[in-house]
Amino acid sequence: MFRRHYIRELSSYLDNELPEKKRRIIETHLAGCARCRDELRQLQLLSVKLKEWRAPVMEEGFESTVRNTIVAQELERGTSQMKKTWTIMVPSGVLAAVLVVLFVGKQYLPKGPQVPIDKNQSVAVTTPHVAPKVPPPVVSQVPTVHDPALKIKLSEPSMQGPVFAYQGVMDAQRYYSGGYSPPPQTLMQRMMQEDSLAGYYPSQSEFFQEDYNRIYENEFRLVRNDSLSTFSIDVDTASYANVRRFLNGNTLPPEDAVRIEELVNYFTYDYPQPQGTDPFSVTTEVAVCPWNSGHRIALIGLQGKTMQTQDLPASNLVFLIDVSGSMKDYNKLPLLKSAFRLLVQQLRPEDRVSIVVYAGASGVVIDSVSGDQEEIIMQAIENLQAGGSTAGAAGIVQAYEIAKKNLRQDGNNRVILATDGDFNVGLTSEGELLRLIEERRNDGIFLTVLGFGMGNYKDGKMEQLADKGNGTIAYIDSLLEAKKVFVNQLTGTLFTIAKDVKIQVEFNPAQVKAYRLVGYENRMLENKDFSDDTKDAGEIGAGHTVTALYEIVPADSKEEFAKTDELKYQQVTVTPSDELLTVKLRYKEPKEDTSKLLSTTIKVAQIANAPSENFRFATSVAEWGLLLRNSSFKANASYQSVLERARAAKGQDADGYRAEFIKLVELAQMLDTKSKEVRK
Repeated sequence: MFRRHYIRELSSYLDNELPEKKRRIIETHLAGCARCRDELRQLQLLSVKLKEWRAPVMEEGFESTVRNTIVAQELERGTSQMKKTWTIMVPSGVLAAVLVVLFVGKQYLPKGPQVPIDKNQSVAVTTPHVAPKVPPPVVSQVPTVHDPALKIKLSEPSMQGPVFAYQGVMDAQRYYSGGYSPPPQTLMQRMMQEDSLAGYYPSQSEFFQEDYNRIYENEFRLVRNDSLSTFSIDVDTASYANVRRFLNGNTLPPEDAVRIEELVNYFTYDYPQPQGTDPFSVTTEVAVCPWNSGHRIALIGLQGKTMQTQDLPASNLVFLIDVSGSMKDYNKLPLLKSAFRLLVQQLRPEDRVSIVVYAGASGVVIDSVSGDQEEIIMQAIENLQAGGSTAGAAGIVQAYEIAKKNLRQDGNNRVILATDGDFNVGLTSEGELLRLIEERRNDGIFLTVLGFGMGNYKDGKMEQLADKGNGTIAYIDSLLEAKKVFVNQLTGTLFTIAKDVKIQVEFNPAQVKAYRLVGYENRMLENKDFSDDTKDAGEIGAGHTVTALYEIVPADSKEEFAKTDELKYQQVTVTPSDELLTVKLRYKEPKEDTSKLLSTTIKVAQIANAPSENFRFATSVAEWGLLLRNSSFKANASYQSVLERARAAKGQDADGYRAEFIKLVELAQMLDTKSKEVRK
């Protein structure tokens, strides 16, 4: 993690509030960082002065004067590029916040349905059915704003909290409020720009507490020895947003943070809508492999049936929110609140919402209120504050209990878990948590996992929770990503149209020598699992697209692969055929336990000389993933090849996701070049 992470921890270190492990990490960093040591000395001096100081009695109207002055300063400062270093910005922001709290008192801090957390006992604190209404903070005077486009009001909840010390009032309002566009330059980019100007370049090793499961890439398999390939579909997109976070932080992502299938599936493709009774259509295409001209790429695309929000069945949603101490950072709980505000705005009167939180213990904030009770739900979310340890398992248990109690037999039942994944109290072993989730999914309750933050992000654990809970995972690195998940793709996020979707491909040895599935390493299944309806697999939501790519080697290729010895008791007979491969799919209706079978065949004659826009863009994303992973199968992959193909296949791109991808490829290319120069 870069220097900013340590600065945010220094105050807790000074107050002796860090656990032993974090304390040792901070002390190791301080030993080698003169800038952070200077920050610590400033904080120590500030602490001494504040303890010695006695607040005078303020005259009437002082409160409004202070608040108006702060807003005026922020408006003036927000129109120009930030030029001050962190050591200057922190004292001005922190002292301004301290003055407001000291002089004005606590009447402006969030009030309402707080959950008392007993660190020694797990107690469910339930507000029966409807949380009490909480009046908004009282503001004696709303200052006049010269720029009406900003519409800044101090009474709005997004003006409060830890955001104040990081971006200032104006940027906080723009970045976190659901009604405004993000600033041209994100806070992450500003912080990294300051670090770069100061000569500090973060290293990948500094993401010391983030956790990613090791990925062992799929290898080429000889068709004569193993003609079947079976895997579970995956519509998760967390890896792409997480990779974007690293790149926007001016560093390449760890190799195991790059799951190629999630990069490819972040984007939608122009596959046809299903025409029959099946909930999705199947599209196939084969063309030359862009990074190895002697190979071919077979594309398999699924398009889920599109549904309008008003056509969705009623939802029973449980927001399970992590409010532990690890969620204090600006890109965790504050961003989480803004993300959930977007979701709440999409709810209908027939939908029901509950809120469960967990820190040292778990508690119920709201127990099933109507979706049109927006003010109550919004205020309950806004009042959440971070602190304490992380009893994640207790929260999961309680959330599923609430979901089951309010189960809609004819509707959509879902737990939405929002966390950085740092479970450290209760059932902490991976096996216990996964068994817990597997038991609960049989109640017909699906799971959506939303990841937030950096530094101690537990990607591997959250991905497995989503997989075992009949659900999906997304990583929220900005308000725009929250909009993508909760507004643009709301139906797919909330409503599952098919579960336990499996794909099995049979390759014809007369036409294919070897093959490898690109990505999906943690979704591989045994061939026998394809017809076993007790085996869990992936889910697809309304409107979702799923894309899988196979790299295949033609049968007449001279390329050599590792092979087993000839069998003694049986021989493999090859049947002449012009078929290249056969794709079979199995899926279940969301409330059914018996699967249905689909099948389609690709012939040699169908190999395309001019591949489609879908094919060109999907393979450009996959090639980028090979480069980010420094894959042993990247062959002749290059950033230039990725950029040329992606630019030519950008299409209409109404939401700008493909244009953003091109910018990220350019950024990754520069960072990769720089890292190679450093290694020299």
